[in-house]
Amino acid sequence: MPRGAARGQDHPQFAHGEIEAESKTEPTASHPPESLTLRTADPGPRPASNIDLKAPGEKESLEFFGGLVRRKWLGGLLRVLPTARSAPGPRERLLLTALQLQQRRFRTTCPVTPPARDRLPPPRRPAHQSRASSGCQEYRGGVLVGDLCEDLCVAGTLSYQRCLYYERGKKVLQADWRGRPVILKSKEEAFSSFQPLSLPDDTAEDGGQDFPEAELLLVVAGEVRNALGLELPNGSLGPLWPRRHGRRWLGQLATLWSLVQQEEFVLFSLLQDLSRHAPPVLGSCGHFYAVEYLAAGSPRHRALFPLDGAAGAPRGGRGQAKAISDMALSFLDMVSHFDDDFSHRLHLCDIKPENFAIRSDFTVVAIDVDMAFFEPKMREILEQNCTGDEDCNFFDCFSKCDLRAHKCGAERVNSNLQVVCDKIFRHWFSSSLRTSAVSVPLQLQLRDAVQECADPRGTSGSAPGAAPDVFWKLQRLLQATQRELQEAEK
Repeated sequence: MPRGAARGQDHPQFAHGEIEAESKTEPTASHPPESLTLRTADPGPRPASNIDLKAPGEKESLEFFGGLVRRKWLGGLLRVLPTARSAPGPRERLLLTALQLQQRRFRTTCPVTPPARDRLPPPRRPAHQSRASSGCQEYRGGVLVGDLCEDLCVAGTLSYQRCLYYERGKKVLQADWRGRPVILKSKEEAFSSFQPLSLPDDTAEDGGQDFPEAELLLVVAGEVRNALGLELPNGSLGPLWPRRHGRRWLGQLATLWSLVQQEEFVLFSLLQDLSRHAPPVLGSCGHFYAVEYLAAGSPRHRALFPLDGAAGAPRGGRGQAKAISDMALSFLDMVSHFDDDFSHRLHLCDIKPENFAIRSDFTVVAIDVDMAFFEPKMREILEQNCTGDEDCNFFDCFSKCDLRAHKCGAERVNSNLQVVCDKIFRHWFSSSLRTSAVSVPLQLQLRDAVQECADPRGTSGSAPGAAPDVFWKLQRLLQATQRELQEAEK
């Protein structure tokens, strides 16, 4: 793990120092608010009206984020400034304590026994037994809501199967939903672990019905802005937006607030119907949301991804070579899509087989995007204090240190393509020749292109980022591989 991302003490800005609140620059004609749009062949107009967030400064929370610990206001960002004082103040000690807590060892494997029923969706039980759990009791009491709660708590058609991942409160579960396997995810194990949405006392007493919707929209947009670094266009919340009726209004608010505090859920929701390389959100109950089940990749697989569920279940050397070329082309399509098809580039800072899956047609899907950031947020993360380039490495996203200013550059110097070539394509194409199904000259050209892509400095002495023309070279060679394989089948 990169030094700058793994240990908070390696960041000079988290040394003893004073904490100073700095308000974000107000949007102006020269500094418009950031927003997200999908680019198409005819992109059309950008959203005409974005929310100009001016949230009150008293709302604050601690956010643990990789090796970085940030203290956030809805309307501002705290910075730690070094001073000559020998002893930290009380607020500095809070940050230092947070860093120490972050370094504690956490359980990283799923529990052997089923999760506690008072903290997670319950496993399937015989119909004659009560399906009541704390979560379902809260649903019946109107504390939380969701379009999957009825299936989970009443009909019993959504049932827990097994735990797939558990770390620092984050839960990834496999479940059965009406005979279909799905994934249930949450950033926190318990609904009560999320920061509650504070309403004025007089508003809470009448069930929140009189709370101005415009103010609520500002608060939610502020949370999204803090999570993604983007303004939220009007209407983007879609079906999640609570409807003012009945006793479940406060439950709708609490559920919405627990979901928008989960960056991955917000990102998947924004990409819904816009990206074939992200799983759609199928529904939610409380703080758990469901996405389609896809088997994750693993270095244990010879092809990195399980191929038994793919169309035609490729067999033999030729079948595996065809599957690998299909997956590689889909990775290239994903890189191009995330680089070019939105108004802001989407950076993937944790590229490894486990964070991706393939559909039956070999389409690559990013199933874990906890470390994916649009350009505005990426620049904010990278621009840190430094003493050398190694301090500017945030997982797979690198910047360079300005040794005169002792500041990391805000611009990423490597690329999604370069990391995909290094961590995925090398496994497929850079080792010893794997198959006789593809001609040796073509395999050698592909191996050299992957090397050039993964390590451009070593091949050309150029800047760290992969050159744009290597993308087209890889695409051309992979398409030539497919043609050879098709000809061999005739």
